[in-house]
Amino acid sequence: MFLDPSDLHPAQIEEIEKASARLVTQAVYEFRETAADIFSKEEDLAQDIAEDITREALDRLGVSRMDLRIYGKIDYKRARYVFHPEYAVRQALLVDSKAEKDHGTSTLQTAQTSMRIRHIRADQPVDEAGELPVNIGKCLTTTIFVKYEYQDEPENKLLEIIIAALPSGMLQDRYNPSHQDTIWRAGRNAPTRGEPFRVRLVFGLLKNKMRWRVQSIPMNPMLPATPGSFPWDE
Repeated sequence: MFLDPSDLHPAQIEEIEKASARLVTQAVYEFRETAADIFSKEEDLAQDIAEDITREALDRLGVSRMDLRIYGKIDYKRARYVFHPEYAVRQALLVDSKAEKDHGTSTLQTAQTSMRIRHIRADQPVDEAGELPVNIGKCLTTTIFVKYEYQDEPENKLLEIIIAALPSGMLQDRYNPSHQDTIWRAGRNAPTRGEPFRVRLVFGLLKNKMRWRVQSIPMNPMLPATPGSFPWDE
C-alpha cells in the first residue's frame, strides 16, 4: 500500500510537499492572533517564542503519527502517514521556526536541507551538500520553514509570518540546478573566521520557481478571522 520514497516521481514529491505546506500554513494561520499576542507580551528570546508557537499551532491542528523517533536540528519533527487518492507514503515532516527581523530571506544551516546549496558568493561558486537525507528510513523527508518577521522597537510586534516549503533534494534539478540558477544567497557567516556555513533562502527566488511554496500571513492589517479562509497563493 505504501510507496517506497525512492520510487516516487518528481510530480508526486511536489504533491506531497504542497499538501504538507497547506497543513502547516493552515495550522499557523488559525493560530496567528494568539501568536501576535504572545510576541507582544512574552519576554523570552524571539527565537524561543517562535519555536513554541509553531509547536503549539501544529499540535492544536494535529497530524497523524508513526512510532518512529526523528533526530536533527529541527524544532518540530514528526513521522506521519500521507494518504493520496492514488498512493500512500510515510513521511518525516520537519518544520523549523525562524525569528528574524530581515525581510525576504531566512537563514539556514546545511543540517536543515537535503538539497545541495549552489550559488555565487564573493564572485566564487559555492556547492555545499545539505546534511539531511532525502529519506529517513522509509520516510520521505519534507522540510518546511516558518519565519516570524518581527520588530522589538519601539515595542515587540509580530509583523508577518512566512511559510516556505523547501524542495526535497530529489528535486534539485528543478530548483537549483546550477550556481546561477539558484534560490540561495550568501549567509552572514565569515569563512575567514572559521564560522559555520550559513546560507539564506530567498523567498522571492523560490516563489518565482513555484508560487505555492511561499505563503505569507500578514499581521497588520490582520486577515479576517473566519476559520479556514486563508487566501492560498497558487
